[in-house]
Amino acid sequence: MNAATRTRTADRTAAARTASGSLPAGTRAAAAAAAAGAEGAVEELCSAVFASLRRKDQRERGRQYVQGLLTAEGRKSIRNIALQLDRAGAAGGAGAAAAEQSLHHFIAASTWDWQPIRTALAEYLGRTAPLNAWVAQPMAIPKGGEHSVGAGHRFDPHRGQMFRGQQAFGLWYTSAPVVTPVGWRLFLDEEAAPAPSQDSVQVGTGEEESYAGCAVSGVLNAVREARLPVRPVVLDVRDIATRSTLHRFAEARVPVVARIGAEARLLVTDPRVPGFGAGTMAARDVLQNVRGLRMPVEWPDPEVPGARRTSLVAAVRVMVPDPAPGRRREVLLFGEWEAARRLPTQLWVTDMVRTDPAALVRMTKTALRVSAASAASVQRVGLRDFSGRSLPGWHRHVTLASVAHAALCLAAPAPADRPDAPLAPASRPAARTPAAVPVPVPVAARAGALAASRGQRTAAVRRPALAAL
Repeated sequence: MNAATRTRTADRTAAARTASGSLPAGTRAAAAAAAAGAEGAVEELCSAVFASLRRKDQRERGRQYVQGLLTAEGRKSIRNIALQLDRAGAAGGAGAAAAEQSLHHFIAASTWDWQPIRTALAEYLGRTAPLNAWVAQPMAIPKGGEHSVGAGHRFDPHRGQMFRGQQAFGLWYTSAPVVTPVGWRLFLDEEAAPAPSQDSVQVGTGEEESYAGCAVSGVLNAVREARLPVRPVVLDVRDIATRSTLHRFAEARVPVVARIGAEARLLVTDPRVPGFGAGTMAARDVLQNVRGLRMPVEWPDPEVPGARRTSLVAAVRVMVPDPAPGRRREVLLFGEWEAARRLPTQLWVTDMVRTDPAALVRMTKTALRVSAASAASVQRVGLRDFSGRSLPGWHRHVTLASVAHAALCLAAPAPADRPDAPLAPASRPAARTPAAVPVPVPVAARAGALAASRGQRTAAVRRPALAAL
């Protein structure tokens, strides 16, 4: 099928869906326009990322699957994708049943490796929309039955509740115009049957991992395989900033900004900061002790185009306790207050200790962009829709769904206001260096911070200089 025929087929499909009323009235025109706009992006993207597939029929099957994810109605199951291909005349006259069998073999029983496609996707995006930061987030996938790989009783940390299903970790590529996943890992514990390695289709038995260990392994493997310039990782997984996590990122020489729990124990390293010499303290208490140093930071709201928000931010250097002296290193703890008289609502640590806290806070807002993109389009491309006991099948499905998601991003107009502008400093983690802390904030600046937290307009407040020890 040539490109002109594919375009006509996509137009007929979009028109048929609009005429049938299968979509809500308010979204029919938008869906038709999106389908047409994504057609060119799908063609170009598939040509670039499927080069690792050795056979022409595999490359064509991959393109059909991606197009089916974008155009099939309802759940993006292999059956629905096959039905869509048959209706669009892309099944070669074999019928929906034969197309379904062929697609099932392509996803669940074939031998092609998904990792080269993920690498090619990241490299393509790197040429098209240079990377600003990675964002790692968990994705809960509810499953009611017993026939899905990795399904079990899980705790969703973002919602704070138990659910039955799969727990996956996605690594998202973020730049000014693009927010899309490029790497995935499925959490497998004692409830899951032994499965082949997640990082290759080679035969092997997957080792049981902890929740945090699975997330960190998935992120570091995906970053390494992407073969792009080093950029920071925003690790938006609650309570994951443990000693082990930070050590693994330091060993990999990948800079990280990681969520930390309010009760995580830290050591204050600056003798001028309250709590120095008092032993370990809860992260929340460390920040409350320096709340007098808070400064207002303005950032664009990813969920409301054109809107800007203001938070109060304070930062202090601390050390994560470690019995091994060689693994002790200073990190920067920074917190964000939504209201001046309340406790901090966001707590993070980073090994980029020389980076301005305002830039770090704005970087963490890329996690909000990922959450917004996930809510808007994960269902659209069927990232949660794979069913089956095949772990390689799950990886192939989410890989092709990620390609479909990237095509949607590349076809969409890019909003101008983004919170994740590249950081000016070098992005590698700094070695242990003399600490630097803000000097006390003048009374006028504190009043301005308080007014900003209440939504009032204030004159520009100059950030105090850093005083080096």
